[in-house]
Amino acid sequence: MHATLYPTPLNSFRAAVNAGEFLITAEVMPPKGGNPAHMVKMAQLLKNRVHAVNITDGSRAVLRMCPLAASMILLQQGVEPICQVACRDRNRIGLQADLMGAHALGIRNILALTGDPVKAGDHPDCKGVFDLEAVRLLKVIDKMNRGFDCNDQPLTDGATDLFVGAAVDPQCASWSGLQQRFERKLEAGAQFFQSQLVTDFDRLEKFMDQIAAGTNKPILVGIFLLKSAKNAQFINRCVPGVNIPQHIIDRLAAAKDPLEEGMKIAAEQVQHARQLCHGVHMMAVKREDLIPQILDIAGIAPLSASHAVTVGV
Repeated sequence: MHATLYPTPLNSFRAAVNAGEFLITAEVMPPKGGNPAHMVKMAQLLKNRVHAVNITDGSRAVLRMCPLAASMILLQQGVEPICQVACRDRNRIGLQADLMGAHALGIRNILALTGDPVKAGDHPDCKGVFDLEAVRLLKVIDKMNRGFDCNDQPLTDGATDLFVGAAVDPQCASWSGLQQRFERKLEAGAQFFQSQLVTDFDRLEKFMDQIAAGTNKPILVGIFLLKSAKNAQFINRCVPGVNIPQHIIDRLAAAKDPLEEGMKIAAEQVQHARQLCHGVHMMAVKREDLIPQILDIAGIAPLSASHAVTVGV
């Protein structure tokens, strides 16, 4: 006898992608500990402003609550998650088990990632797994959606229905490498892309014109709230692949209120991205509450009721 323990959620993000809307997502950190109250508070402030909320999976290899549990907590609170799944910490058995669990719990949106190296985080002596990487994980999810595991054996209790995306870095130093990896992720089944933090919009425009054009898959540009010149310098120093230009650092350093200036910069970047891409992915570590204000400054109206982040659970 088949019983549905969790009803299928209304997938507002997938609906917005299919409708060709300008997409807005935002990132929220899971708690470091057993109390999710702050995470829930931040996510609830984003209702009616974003289509979905990303829950990170050990970002920068720093210990946090597992994204599967954190995503389920948000879903129970009426917030649609995008559950990030990184290959760093689990082998293919564990990854497939979590993906089946996500489907059973009503979590439909997945972002497939390779994961940051363990030496970058707070447990530098632990062992990284990396049994798969992002492209191979995308292929596994595609198989699971067709009713098979990674060994082509049937999923006897039903296929998954996961809407999977991937990361992209338009500022990657290797243009040919960027193109090759993007195309491989497309071929492996990525349905949307969220980018790393972007500050070089000329480079982004080139990426959209020369690599992403004609793919028919939405690109959401990473917009990061810089809180001060010191914060920008820290990111340049500690986040691989990110280079915040000196003119932005100088602008923050000269501002009477650096946080307010950072919000203005982020809003300007949202406006710029709106001319080039299909959406934005907002990142405001520990100040997710400011994302609605940034969107207001950028002239981005609240979502319509039919495509808000609230879902039926």
